[in-house]
Amino acid sequence: MDYLANHIQALVFCSPKPITEEEIQDCLKEMFDADVPGDDIIAGLNTIEEEFKSDDFAMELVKSGGGYQFLTKPAYQASIGILLKQQSKKRLSNSALETLSIIAYKQPITKSEAEQIRGVSCDYSIQKLLEKELVEIKGKSEGVGRPILYGTSQKFMDYFGINDLKELPTPKDFTTEENTIGEEKE
Repeated sequence: MDYLANHIQALVFCSPKPITEEEIQDCLKEMFDADVPGDDIIAGLNTIEEEFKSDDFAMELVKSGGGYQFLTKPAYQASIGILLKQQSKKRLSNSALETLSIIAYKQPITKSEAEQIRGVSCDYSIQKLLEKELVEIKGKSEGVGRPILYGTSQKFMDYFGINDLKELPTPKDFTTEENTIGEEKE
């Protein structure tokens, strides 16, 4: 594969969404400090497409969503399905569930506010919830130091099968019972 095709392959691989020919051209123009003709980019994409058609690769170059991206070949669907199923089985720890419920009911909330409610550090739990995309950053507080505000994500709604936060169960009111031992004072 030629030098230009290698750069195009790297751009397609690293792009978080389908990358267009124009985006590739803009990146290469900045990289080489010179215009790269569109025909050369198309030729490079064709070279990559042909190379990845080989059975030596589990992925292929696909044009979709207005751009190019690497996708796994259909022959590997079963093994990928198993991986995704195993990953989804990983349950949340009790501390992550506690933190998630605090965020769900009190959002938007800072990490220190959640820690104040729980009484322990929430660093690890919040990191895991962010990784699982159940929680997302909603902005920054206007308070001292402008701490990050956290809230639930759309994935949280999907995961728990709710359409609106108003559908969350209502926390029961906890009241302390009066002293029932002994007689009433008169």
